[in-house]
Amino acid sequence: MRIGLVIPSTPGYSETFFNSKIKGLLNNGFEVLIFTQTIEPTFNLCKAYKHPKVKGNKLLVLLSTVKVFLRLVFHLKKVIKYYKLLKNSGLSFKEILKRVYLNSHILSNNVDWLHFGFTTQAIGSEYVAKAIGAKMAVSFRGFDINVYPLKHENCYLDVWKNVDKIHSISQYLVDEAYTLGLQKSVPVSIITPAVNEKNINESKGSQYFIDFKSLTICTVARLNWIKDLTTAIETIKILKETYEHINYHIIGDGDLKERERYLFMVNQLGLEKNVIFHWKLNHNDTLELVSRSDIYLQTSLNEGFCNAVLEAQALGRLCVASNVGGLKENIVDGETGWLVKPQQPELFAKKIVDVIQLSDKEKIAVSQNAISRVQENFLLSDQNIKFVEFYKAKE
Repeated sequence: MRIGLVIPSTPGYSETFFNSKIKGLLNNGFEVLIFTQTIEPTFNLCKAYKHPKVKGNKLLVLLSTVKVFLRLVFHLKKVIKYYKLLKNSGLSFKEILKRVYLNSHILSNNVDWLHFGFTTQAIGSEYVAKAIGAKMAVSFRGFDINVYPLKHENCYLDVWKNVDKIHSISQYLVDEAYTLGLQKSVPVSIITPAVNEKNINESKGSQYFIDFKSLTICTVARLNWIKDLTTAIETIKILKETYEHINYHIIGDGDLKERERYLFMVNQLGLEKNVIFHWKLNHNDTLELVSRSDIYLQTSLNEGFCNAVLEAQALGRLCVASNVGGLKENIVDGETGWLVKPQQPELFAKKIVDVIQLSDKEKIAVSQNAISRVQENFLLSDQNIKFVEFYKAKE
């Protein structure tokens, strides 16, 4: 079976999810093709086909256009079918030519499944799978369902008409998609993010002691409004009244505007010695820093699921997170971590103090529960099996 994955770029060395998925499919006898905008020089897992040139030198773009359409002559049957599908959908001739060009790297190949790794990527390519005789799948992630539709009303209507199967990282995102027009008759598979077995903390017998004079807290989040680091930083300000030697590590980057915004906030609150911005770290360094934290904090306004919270639990960290979206499926409140009403720094601070005041026995129990639940439900090896079933299952 041939699987075509449409993703923004071929995965880098440290990008666990797509690397693991591709390897898992290859190991189970599938052939995988990648359709992407950027091909990393070191990527060699499978064949990758690059999106045709749309920007840059006008002469080079023109030459690329001529080359693309000449190549499509050998795939005329699929192009004609695609043209008819787009014409029946009401698009103009100019828009049809544009879409033929933009999807030429897919139209010139044959796959059994065309799977868009992010639902937003399917926009403008909704009819390609039918044109090449493939089934169409899309994956739901937080941005696809929580953010993009806020600015683009009815953006997925053509996607819903053509999709054969949905992969979602949480049930929450599926329920939200129903409010956006997805029909409940479309088959759905919940396949959550997962953790590499080697990143599980096996030292379950160790003590979990937190010094009442010092405290180390960590968050992994890009500098974006939906992660609500404002609440996190305000929480640290409150906690500083009790913990003079508090250190708060933020791993994640954003544009210059967002950097300046949070740096200014930290300065205004007098937290320059307490809040440490690490910007972007590689995956191994991130895990190392999280593993040395007393508390993992996630104050997001919404999350599709949140890989970082899952990995923190795998490392046995005590996690305090917002009671929103997919986080309610990620953390079992009071058993593997704690959930707090969002945008309430006072409540986050109180919950963290309550957690710290638990006995060592109680802290260790929650830490062990978190590790055990990850081992039982969220391993990459299990995720690979679920994706094999996703494509093979007869609905």
